[in-house]
Amino acid sequence: MRLRVKVPPCESHPRYTRKLVQGLNMNLKSLLLSSDEKIVRVLRRTLGDLEIDVEHCTNSEGALRFLTRDRFEAIIVDCADDGAAEVLRGARAAACNKRAVAVAILDVSVGLQSAFANGAHFTLYKPVSAERARSSFRAARALMKKERRRNSRVPLQIPLEMASAESDIRLRVTTVDIGEGGLAVSLPKKTRRLGRWNMLFTLPGTNQRLEIPAEFAWEGSGKQVGLRFVNGSPEAVSQLRDWLKRNSPDAEMDDPPVRCQLTDLSLYGCYVEVASPFPVSARVTLTMKVPGAEVKIEGVVRVMHADKGMGVEFSHNSPAQKALIEKFLTCLGQNPDAQPELLVEPEALETDAAPDSAATAAPEDPLIHLFRNHAELGVELFQAELRKQRGMAAAAGA
Repeated sequence: MRLRVKVPPCESHPRYTRKLVQGLNMNLKSLLLSSDEKIVRVLRRTLGDLEIDVEHCTNSEGALRFLTRDRFEAIIVDCADDGAAEVLRGARAAACNKRAVAVAILDVSVGLQSAFANGAHFTLYKPVSAERARSSFRAARALMKKERRRNSRVPLQIPLEMASAESDIRLRVTTVDIGEGGLAVSLPKKTRRLGRWNMLFTLPGTNQRLEIPAEFAWEGSGKQVGLRFVNGSPEAVSQLRDWLKRNSPDAEMDDPPVRCQLTDLSLYGCYVEVASPFPVSARVTLTMKVPGAEVKIEGVVRVMHADKGMGVEFSHNSPAQKALIEKFLTCLGQNPDAQPELLVEPEALETDAAPDSAATAAPEDPLIHLFRNHAELGVELFQAELRKQRGMAAAAGA
């Protein structure tokens, strides 16, 4: 079987090479809506230190125009502007910016829920200090990098088999490009372009065939169509991600994982304390270590308390994974004085649909029940419920 990576015909040209190198050094881009000169000054300096470029607008009309024609990794909105809510909603509606990280700047007297309801992922309270902004945007930048890489595509021409999940139809096609979020293929015009399909392919330089479910996302003017990956297995997703890191022309170093404090853990989720938590719906990878056990697991943030912590529901609950968590819990019980090491890093923002974990986690799990049914509680009340659960668990184990 012949595998061929498609390379732009002018890649060897010196001028093209210089442009490519310049492209690799491009900073992340942010759009800032604010008429407060002090806020703008602080954020320009802070974001510049984090290698995030700023496109500044003083009114919502200008910001909305930028959203329709440019791609940004972050949308930062001062909610004192009358059109702030419209800009946040506009970012979600703009095809090129619907996955941008949104940050709302609020007065202390303003509630968080309105900002989150309009699409904000992070909040920053006034007065905006350089220290607080730097802390918040470190977490935001990690997500921004992941989302930019998720949107990137590697040109690739390899044979691929498409198997319909709803019938016996199987197609042999050729890929056009591939990324973390999906791939493009050349498809015969008369093919039914609906439903869910299983993508079966082998990446160049590997010998393991991957199978990832996908659904149609867009259709080009000719035979080219795009498919979005949905609910791929952790093993397949990890292999694809690793291959893309090695082969992407615009690969960049991820920010290092964030160190957290583990306070609550069950078979189906955990709560961690961290100064700059990731937003609700963010998909994260957790690495937990304790003497005698180590677990690496993916999850989705269900609860986020600014400056305090977040509740994570694990995404996949296979028997093997549960066995690892059970071993981890046993080791914790045998070493009550041990301080577990926990690192967390973001993977993506799940903006289109609820994660599939909601259908698989055991409803009788008290921690997950708290995440799903009492996420709207204030921080103090939520923490009180967590303490109550710990007390009940301690009493049961006595």
